Amino acid sequence: MPNRTVTSPPAPPASRPLLLSLSLLTVSLCSFAALCILLRAPMADLLVYRAEGEAVVHGGDLYGFTVTEWRLPATYPPFAAVLFVPTTVIPVPALKALFLAGNALLLAWVVALSARLAGRTAPVPPPLPLLCAATALALWLEPVFQTLLFGQVNLAITGLVLWDLTRPSGARAKGLALGIAAGVKLTPAIFIAYLFLTARRKEAATATASFAGTALFGALLLPAASMDFWTRRLFETGRVGKAWIVDNQSLQGLVARATGTAAPGLAWALPAAVVAAAGLWLAVRAHRVHGSDRWGVLLTAFTALLVCPISWSHHWVWCVPLLALLLAEGRTLLAATAALVFTARTMWLVPHAGDRDLHLPAWEQLCASPYPLLGPALLAGAVAARRGHRRRRSGTPSGGPGAALPDALPEGSQSSASSSSASMIR
Repeated sequence: MPNRTVTSPPAPPASRPLLLSLSLLTVSLCSFAALCILLRAPMADLLVYRAEGEAVVHGGDLYGFTVTEWRLPATYPPFAAVLFVPTTVIPVPALKALFLAGNALLLAWVVALSARLAGRTAPVPPPLPLLCAATALALWLEPVFQTLLFGQVNLAITGLVLWDLTRPSGARAKGLALGIAAGVKLTPAIFIAYLFLTARRKEAATATASFAGTALFGALLLPAASMDFWTRRLFETGRVGKAWIVDNQSLQGLVARATGTAAPGLAWALPAAVVAAAGLWLAVRAHRVHGSDRWGVLLTAFTALLVCPISWSHHWVWCVPLLALLLAEGRTLLAATAALVFTARTMWLVPHAGDRDLHLPAWEQLCASPYPLLGPALLAGAVAARRGHRRRRSGTPSGGPGAALPDALPEGSQSSASSSSASMIR
């Protein structure tokens, strides 16, 4: 009999994007896992979480211990420590692998929620090829990369906030997940203020009650630790870490490094107060002008990151929805610029051993503080865009920079944004 060569049929054209995106995701995840093995990633924050859970189980002093070579303490409310109790029954190597896999899934979830926030996917998730490719690329953004490397919960917190705020207006128990996120890590509480200021008092009240419920739950299970945290530890921002090191990408970190002062005091507090007020005002204005939370949520998140005393670089995982919104509005150049800022890792290139962070020359200051410089630029862009919106409504030509900044929508898209927001999960 003649030999016959059996060949598999070529993949249908429709499946090729999926195969390519799955291949890209596989290569990305495997490369990251190999890098973690080579670096022997300690996942220090994960070890802190586990130690918190052990303190709850064994009745130890929740805020009296330090772990790892960096002597890291517990900094979250007692409610978070209770949630970490299950980590105590899992061996550390298995726990690290579980956190890596879980954070990879959470990243895909945040990417999907970012697409929902951008208003391009309505209630349905984005196409699977797009979701896989975006997740594979987002993994290498510095805040996301550091979140996985440290075993952090940033993606879970961001996901809870985005999921809650992209639900339809009036959805059952909307605000509940936001309150829980604030109960784990206090900074999401700023979104409760955003809900109040945008006249969504029922949702804000639900979030407030949920947040209070987490504090009460922690107080019932850990009364001594709760008293310690809410009356003392909450105000000891210095125990979280040194504000002036390049790891801190908040306004306080920028001011401390720029002035060469470890404790900048009013030199930071006054600008932070101004940024907090301006950021929330712009977020509320964006919600009213565009009829959706697209830029309001993002401006609120960036405001919180800027004014928080400590915003480690991995806290800036809100870069994922930022890029999604820029791309959804066709602002490719701005999206590419933002992606470059969040991928370049310039803060790790400047000398920062010992106290050298406080003695950087002017040109290195720019490299040491990329995120707190980008944040005010986003707020300034929102101001310029608002002025451009006013000029368009008055019929005055506006060819200025406001037309190219992220908070602006083209004149003809105002009605389409409002109509699309009614049909999508916000």
